[in-house]
Amino acid sequence: MRYLVGRYHEIALKGRNQWRFVEQLRHNLRSVFADVRLGKIRSEGPRLIVELPDELDDATACARAAGIFGVANFSLSYRVPLDLQAIKDAAIARVREHPAHSFRISTRRGDKRFPMNSMEVDREVGAAIVDAFGYRVDLHDPELTVAIEILADAAFVSAGKIPGPGGLPVGISGRAVALISGGIDSPVAAYRMMRRGLTLDFVHFHAYPLVSAASLEKACDLVAQLTRYQTRSTLALVPFGMLQREIVAGSERPLRVVMYRRFMMRIASALAIRFRARALVTGESLGQVASQTLDNLAVIENAARLPVLRPLLGMDKNEIVEQARALGTFETSILADQDCCTLFVPEHPETHARLAEVEALEARFDVDRMVADAVGATEVRRFSFPPRPENPGILGEYRDG
Repeated sequence: MRYLVGRYHEIALKGRNQWRFVEQLRHNLRSVFADVRLGKIRSEGPRLIVELPDELDDATACARAAGIFGVANFSLSYRVPLDLQAIKDAAIARVREHPAHSFRISTRRGDKRFPMNSMEVDREVGAAIVDAFGYRVDLHDPELTVAIEILADAAFVSAGKIPGPGGLPVGISGRAVALISGGIDSPVAAYRMMRRGLTLDFVHFHAYPLVSAASLEKACDLVAQLTRYQTRSTLALVPFGMLQREIVAGSERPLRVVMYRRFMMRIASALAIRFRARALVTGESLGQVASQTLDNLAVIENAARLPVLRPLLGMDKNEIVEQARALGTFETSILADQDCCTLFVPEHPETHARLAEVEALEARFDVDRMVADAVGATEVRRFSFPPRPENPGILGEYRDG
């Protein structure tokens, strides 16, 4: 019988509240494998042990486990009795499945009642593998590591440990709304906050039909990619082009970008409150563009009704691009599109906006009506992972309740 043995990341450092994090991790794990029937899940020290069904192939099991926040690393392990010969046989079987020229044995003896210590088990099992295959022992840089975990009722033997994403289980830190533009930065920001335990809803501002629907399609693709980390996502698509036109008709050119952003904050806040979220998440990086100077960030945030979280604030573009490539969103983000951020943008936008000046300008507008119109015209789409046939993705326009 195969088992997924997941080892805790930050969860291992939690004290009396650790059980809450473990229960959330259990819930998330079952959600990620919702289309298969998992067996028993039990917590054993700093690890979670999950019985895997025969119909689940190794590649799928590993791909999904690699996206579960809260897991430092994991193994596909086989359970054997607390008997040295049984452990040797299981180790030889694992090596036969994963040929290598060099190897090492890594034993952790969780149950100290086992008559041999970890080093003795390493030597005995290593010798058996050398006899069986003639492979070379390499303790520093082996091609294959055979991991043995000796627990109270059984031993678990696996071929190596696969890195997990670490962090905290999604959902343990609450709910927030992430503004997703279709660019490189916002998906990385969303990922980093999910890794801190937040469940995210998403908001995308678009200018369709004034421009093409490319940014809508990109936003949907990006949210679909991010949904594998939290299994359920809601994307609110806000038509923003007509609101921008209204701002252009009644405001000075340099302050338009700041005003666009302030209206985004108001609309996102209204949607977040309806989604029962408690914060907003943006992909802003200090000084990266004109709207992200310190002065402008302060004026823009002033319009939000909820705290604004900026996980990329101190990162440079190269660092963000590197994380986007690792995340797998970079290729989607760089596809050409026409989004509302490029519509009606002045040639020389203000970089040091003053709140009093912006508020005086906004007094010309019926702000509450403009926000209500945008929220009322918002379309909501839902995503799930694993994908399900009954989930068409489009649920229609947003409505209260």
